[in-house]
Amino acid sequence: MIVVTTPTGQIGRQVLDHLLDAGDALDGTTDIRVIAREPERLSARVHERVEVVRGSHGDPDVLEEACEGADRLFWLVPPAPQADSVEGHFRAFTESLCETIARHGLERVVGVSTLGRTVAKNAGQVSASLAMDEAIMATGVHYRALCPPFLMENLLGQAASIRDAGVFFLSMTEDRVLRTCATRDIAATAARLLLDGSWTGQHDVPLVGPDDLAPGGMADVVSEVLNRPVRVQLISSSDYRAAALRRGASEAWAQALADMTDALNEQGFYGADAPSTPESAPTHFREWCEEVLKPAVLG
Repeated sequence: MIVVTTPTGQIGRQVLDHLLDAGDALDGTTDIRVIAREPERLSARVHERVEVVRGSHGDPDVLEEACEGADRLFWLVPPAPQADSVEGHFRAFTESLCETIARHGLERVVGVSTLGRTVAKNAGQVSASLAMDEAIMATGVHYRALCPPFLMENLLGQAASIRDAGVFFLSMTEDRVLRTCATRDIAATAARLLLDGSWTGQHDVPLVGPDDLAPGGMADVVSEVLNRPVRVQLISSSDYRAAALRRGASEAWAQALADMTDALNEQGFYGADAPSTPESAPTHFREWCEEVLKPAVLG
Protein backbone atom coordinates (compact mmCIF):
# COMPACT_ATOMS: atom_id res chain seq x y z
CA MET A 1 0.00 0.00 0.00
CA ILE A 2 1.31 3.41 -1.02
CA VAL A 3 0.08 6.51 0.82
CA VAL A 4 0.26 9.86 -0.99
CA THR A 5 0.06 13.19 0.80
CA THR A 6 -0.90 16.49 -0.91
CA PRO A 7 -2.71 14.68 -3.78
CA THR A 8 -4.29 17.93 -5.01
CA GLY A 9 -1.05 19.90 -4.77
CA GLN A 10 1.36 20.79 -7.52
CA ILE A 11 3.71 17.87 -6.91
CA GLY A 12 1.48 15.34 -5.14
CA ARG A 13 -1.08 15.46 -7.94
CA GLN A 14 1.56 14.53 -10.49
CA VAL A 15 2.94 11.77 -8.27
CA LEU A 16 -0.54 10.27 -8.03
CA ASP A 17 -1.02 10.46 -11.81
CA HIS A 18 2.25 8.59 -12.36
CA LEU A 19 1.22 5.87 -9.92
CA LEU A 20 -2.17 5.45 -11.57
CA ASP A 21 -0.59 5.38 -15.04
CA ALA A 22 1.79 2.66 -13.84
CA GLY A 23 -1.15 0.61 -12.63
CA ASP A 24 -2.82 1.00 -16.02
CA ALA A 25 0.34 -0.07 -17.85
CA LEU A 26 0.60 -3.19 -15.72
CA ASP A 27 -3.06 -3.99 -16.43
CA GLY A 28 -3.70 -4.04 -12.73
CA THR A 29 -4.23 -1.79 -9.79
CA THR A 30 -1.70 -0.34 -7.45
CA ASP A 31 -3.03 -0.12 -3.92
CA ILE A 32 -3.02 3.59 -3.17
CA ARG A 33 -4.44 5.65 -0.37
CA VAL A 34 -4.41 9.46 -0.31
CA ILE A 35 -4.87 12.05 2.43
CA ALA A 36 -6.87 15.03 1.19
CA ARG A 37 -8.31 18.04 2.98
CA GLU A 38 -10.81 18.49 0.16
CA PRO A 39 -11.53 15.14 -1.48
CA GLU A 40 -14.02 16.84 -3.80
CA ARG A 41 -11.04 18.35 -5.64
CA LEU A 42 -9.83 14.89 -6.65
CA SER A 43 -10.68 13.67 -10.14
CA ALA A 44 -13.23 11.00 -10.90
CA ARG A 45 -10.38 8.70 -11.93
CA VAL A 46 -8.82 9.06 -8.49
CA HIS A 47 -12.09 8.40 -6.68
CA GLU A 48 -12.60 5.26 -8.76
CA ARG A 49 -9.13 3.85 -8.12
CA VAL A 50 -7.92 5.20 -4.78
CA GLU A 51 -8.92 5.03 -1.14
CA VAL A 52 -9.36 8.52 0.27
CA VAL A 53 -8.82 9.62 3.86
CA ARG A 54 -10.24 13.07 4.53
CA GLY A 55 -8.16 15.50 6.55
CA SER A 56 -4.65 16.90 6.93
CA HIS A 57 -1.57 14.74 7.26
CA GLY A 58 -0.52 17.20 9.93
CA ASP A 59 -3.26 15.69 12.10
CA PRO A 60 -1.76 12.68 13.92
CA ASP A 61 -5.05 10.79 13.94
CA VAL A 62 -5.57 11.27 10.21
CA LEU A 63 -2.01 10.20 9.43
CA GLU A 64 -2.39 7.14 11.67
CA GLU A 65 -5.56 6.10 9.86
CA ALA A 66 -4.04 6.58 6.43
CA CYS A 67 -0.87 4.63 7.21
CA GLU A 68 -2.60 1.59 8.69
CA GLY A 69 -1.33 -1.38 6.68
CA ALA A 70 0.82 0.80 4.40
CA ASP A 71 4.50 0.23 3.66
CA ARG A 72 5.38 3.24 1.48
CA LEU A 73 4.66 6.94 1.86
CA PHE A 74 5.08 10.04 -0.28
CA TRP A 75 5.72 12.90 2.13
CA LEU A 76 5.54 16.65 1.54
CA VAL A 77 5.04 19.34 4.16
CA PRO A 78 2.77 21.97 2.56
CA PRO A 79 3.62 25.66 2.86
CA ALA A 80 1.76 27.64 5.52
CA PRO A 81 2.32 31.36 4.91
CA GLN A 82 0.23 32.29 7.94
CA ALA A 83 2.20 30.08 10.34
CA ASP A 84 3.53 31.72 13.50
CA SER A 85 6.74 29.73 13.19
CA VAL A 86 8.32 28.11 10.15
CA GLU A 87 10.32 25.69 12.27
CA GLY A 88 7.25 24.89 14.36
CA HIS A 89 5.16 24.22 11.26
CA PHE A 90 7.64 21.70 9.85
CA ARG A 91 8.28 20.17 13.26
CA ALA A 92 4.58 19.57 14.00
CA PHE A 93 4.09 17.66 10.74
CA THR A 94 7.31 15.72 11.15
CA GLU A 95 6.70 14.67 14.75
CA SER A 96 3.41 13.10 13.69
CA LEU A 97 5.18 11.24 10.89
CA CYS A 98 7.93 9.95 13.16
CA GLU A 99 5.36 8.63 15.62
CA THR A 100 3.44 6.96 12.81
CA ILE A 101 6.60 5.31 11.44
CA ALA A 102 7.26 3.82 14.86
CA ARG A 103 3.72 2.53 15.33
CA HIS A 104 2.92 1.22 11.86
CA GLY A 105 6.28 0.02 10.61
CA LEU A 106 6.37 2.02 7.40
CA GLU A 107 9.28 0.65 5.40
CA ARG A 108 10.01 3.41 2.92
CA VAL A 109 9.39 7.16 2.84
CA VAL A 110 10.03 9.43 -0.15
CA GLY A 111 10.06 13.05 0.96
CA VAL A 112 10.36 16.38 -0.84
CA SER A 113 13.24 18.36 0.62
CA THR A 114 15.80 20.74 -0.90
CA LEU A 115 19.41 21.17 -1.88
CA GLY A 116 21.69 22.63 0.76
CA ARG A 117 22.49 19.91 3.27
CA THR A 118 25.77 20.60 5.12
CA VAL A 119 25.89 24.03 3.46
CA ALA A 120 22.70 25.99 4.22
CA LYS A 121 22.75 27.86 7.52
CA ASN A 122 20.03 30.12 8.94
CA ALA A 123 18.16 29.66 5.67
CA GLY A 124 14.51 29.92 6.67
CA GLN A 125 12.31 27.36 4.95
CA VAL A 126 15.37 25.55 3.57
CA SER A 127 16.77 24.97 7.06
CA ALA A 128 13.37 23.81 8.33
CA SER A 129 13.11 21.31 5.48
CA LEU A 130 16.57 19.92 6.12
CA ALA A 131 15.78 19.57 9.83
CA MET A 132 12.69 17.58 8.78
CA ASP A 133 14.95 15.13 6.94
CA GLU A 134 17.17 14.66 9.97
CA ALA A 135 14.20 13.85 12.19
CA ILE A 136 12.79 11.34 9.69
CA MET A 137 16.15 9.64 9.25
CA ALA A 138 16.55 9.32 13.02
CA THR A 139 13.65 6.84 12.99
CA GLY A 140 15.73 4.41 10.91
CA VAL A 141 13.16 4.22 8.09
CA HIS A 142 14.44 3.71 4.55
CA TYR A 143 14.36 7.26 3.22
CA ARG A 144 14.97 9.16 0.01
CA ALA A 145 15.06 12.96 0.30
CA LEU A 146 14.28 14.54 -3.06
CA CYS A 147 16.46 17.65 -3.26
CA PRO A 148 15.60 20.22 -5.93
CA PRO A 149 16.85 23.82 -6.11
CA PHE A 150 14.60 26.69 -7.31
CA LEU A 151 11.34 25.34 -8.73
CA MET A 152 10.48 26.58 -12.21
CA GLU A 153 6.82 26.63 -11.14
CA ASN A 154 7.63 29.52 -8.78
CA LEU A 155 7.34 31.72 -11.86
CA LEU A 156 3.73 30.71 -12.45
CA GLY A 157 2.63 33.04 -9.68
CA GLN A 158 4.03 35.88 -11.76
CA ALA A 159 2.25 34.98 -15.00
CA ALA A 160 0.02 38.06 -14.81
CA SER A 161 3.00 40.35 -14.31
CA ILE A 162 4.82 38.76 -17.23
CA ARG A 163 1.74 39.14 -19.42
CA ASP A 164 0.71 42.66 -18.39
CA ALA A 165 4.02 44.35 -17.59
CA GLY A 166 6.66 42.15 -19.22
CA VAL A 167 8.53 41.64 -15.97
CA PHE A 168 9.15 39.01 -13.31
CA PHE A 169 10.93 39.43 -10.00
CA LEU A 170 13.74 37.49 -8.35
CA SER A 171 15.47 38.18 -5.06
CA MET A 172 19.08 37.36 -5.90
CA THR A 173 22.28 38.84 -7.24
CA GLU A 174 22.48 39.68 -10.92
CA ASP A 175 25.33 37.50 -12.14
CA ARG A 176 24.71 34.38 -10.06
CA VAL A 177 23.59 31.17 -11.76
CA LEU A 178 20.29 29.90 -10.37
CA ARG A 179 19.82 26.16 -10.73
CA THR A 180 16.23 25.11 -11.41
CA CYS A 181 14.00 22.05 -11.48
CA ALA A 182 10.54 21.32 -12.88
CA THR A 183 8.02 19.77 -10.52
CA ARG A 184 7.22 17.08 -13.08
CA ASP A 185 10.75 15.73 -12.64
CA ILE A 186 10.30 15.61 -8.87
CA ALA A 187 7.02 13.74 -9.31
CA ALA A 188 8.43 11.25 -11.81
CA THR A 189 11.35 10.43 -9.52
CA ALA A 190 9.08 10.10 -6.49
CA ALA A 191 6.74 7.71 -8.31
CA ARG A 192 9.62 5.58 -9.54
CA LEU A 193 10.94 5.21 -6.00
CA LEU A 194 7.49 4.49 -4.56
CA LEU A 195 6.95 1.71 -7.08
CA ASP A 196 10.36 0.15 -6.37
CA GLY A 197 10.37 -1.94 -3.22
CA SER A 198 14.05 -2.88 -3.40
CA TRP A 199 15.96 0.22 -2.27
CA THR A 200 17.23 0.57 1.26
CA GLY A 201 19.13 3.04 3.40
CA GLN A 202 18.91 6.80 3.58
CA HIS A 203 20.13 9.06 0.79
CA ASP A 204 19.58 12.42 -0.85
CA VAL A 205 18.42 12.45 -4.48
CA PRO A 206 19.55 15.72 -6.11
CA LEU A 207 17.18 17.01 -8.79
CA VAL A 208 19.07 19.70 -10.65
CA GLY A 209 18.01 20.70 -14.14
CA PRO A 210 20.46 20.96 -17.07
CA ASP A 211 20.53 24.78 -17.33
CA ASP A 212 23.11 27.19 -15.93
CA LEU A 213 21.19 30.44 -16.34
CA ALA A 214 21.59 33.66 -14.40
CA PRO A 215 18.49 35.91 -14.04
CA GLY A 216 19.15 37.76 -17.28
CA GLY A 217 19.49 34.49 -19.17
CA MET A 218 16.19 33.29 -17.75
CA ALA A 219 14.53 36.51 -18.95
CA ASP A 220 16.04 36.01 -22.41
CA VAL A 221 14.55 32.52 -22.63
CA VAL A 222 11.12 33.72 -21.49
CA SER A 223 11.27 36.56 -24.05
CA GLU A 224 12.15 34.21 -26.88
CA VAL A 225 9.45 31.70 -25.96
CA LEU A 226 6.76 34.37 -25.65
CA ASN A 227 8.08 36.37 -28.63
CA ARG A 228 7.88 39.58 -26.61
CA PRO A 229 10.31 41.51 -24.39
CA VAL A 230 10.39 40.25 -20.81
CA ARG A 231 12.87 41.50 -18.22
CA VAL A 232 13.77 40.40 -14.74
CA GLN A 233 13.77 42.89 -11.89
CA LEU A 234 16.03 41.96 -9.01
CA ILE A 235 14.78 42.86 -5.55
CA SER A 236 16.37 42.82 -2.12
CA SER A 237 15.50 40.34 0.60
CA SER A 238 13.78 43.15 2.51
CA ASP A 239 11.63 43.92 -0.54
CA TYR A 240 10.83 40.21 -0.82
CA ARG A 241 9.82 40.19 2.84
CA ALA A 242 7.59 43.23 2.35
CA ALA A 243 5.92 41.66 -0.69
CA ALA A 244 5.19 38.49 1.29
CA LEU A 245 3.61 40.55 4.07
CA ARG A 246 1.42 42.37 1.55
CA ARG A 247 0.20 38.99 0.29
CA GLY A 248 -0.86 38.04 3.81
CA ALA A 249 2.12 36.09 5.11
CA SER A 250 2.88 36.15 8.82
CA GLU A 251 5.88 38.05 10.13
CA ALA A 252 7.63 34.75 10.82
CA TRP A 253 7.02 33.32 7.35
CA ALA A 254 8.02 36.54 5.58
CA GLN A 255 11.21 36.87 7.62
CA ALA A 256 12.10 33.25 6.91
CA LEU A 257 11.74 33.92 3.18
CA ALA A 258 14.12 36.87 3.53
CA ASP A 259 16.56 34.72 5.52
CA MET A 260 16.38 32.04 2.84
CA THR A 261 17.12 34.60 0.13
CA ASP A 262 20.10 36.01 1.99
CA ALA A 263 21.44 32.51 2.58
CA LEU A 264 21.05 31.57 -1.07
CA ASN A 265 22.96 34.66 -2.17
CA GLU A 266 25.68 34.39 0.48
CA GLN A 267 26.11 30.61 0.62
CA GLY A 268 25.33 29.78 -3.01
CA PHE A 269 23.71 26.37 -2.54
CA TYR A 270 21.34 26.74 -5.52
CA GLY A 271 24.16 28.08 -7.67
CA ALA A 272 26.70 26.96 -10.23
CA ASP A 273 28.48 24.66 -7.78
CA ALA A 274 25.49 22.31 -7.82
CA PRO A 275 26.08 19.86 -10.70
CA SER A 276 23.14 19.07 -12.94
CA THR A 277 21.53 15.64 -12.67
CA PRO A 278 19.95 14.97 -16.07
CA GLU A 279 19.01 11.40 -15.14
CA SER A 280 16.64 12.67 -12.44
CA ALA A 281 15.88 16.21 -13.70
CA PRO A 282 15.98 16.25 -17.50
CA THR A 283 13.61 19.19 -18.14
CA HIS A 284 15.25 22.28 -19.63
CA PHE A 285 14.00 25.72 -18.60
CA ARG A 286 13.13 26.54 -22.22
CA GLU A 287 11.14 23.33 -22.56
CA TRP A 288 9.22 24.15 -19.37
CA CYS A 289 8.56 27.70 -20.57
CA GLU A 290 7.15 26.39 -23.86
CA GLU A 291 4.94 23.74 -22.28
CA VAL A 292 3.89 25.29 -18.95
CA LEU A 293 4.68 29.01 -18.60
CA LYS A 294 3.58 30.10 -22.07
CA PRO A 295 0.05 28.64 -21.77
CA ALA A 296 -0.27 30.16 -18.29
CA VAL A 297 0.76 33.62 -19.53
CA LEU A 298 -1.30 33.56 -22.70
CA GLY A 299 -4.28 31.85 -21.13
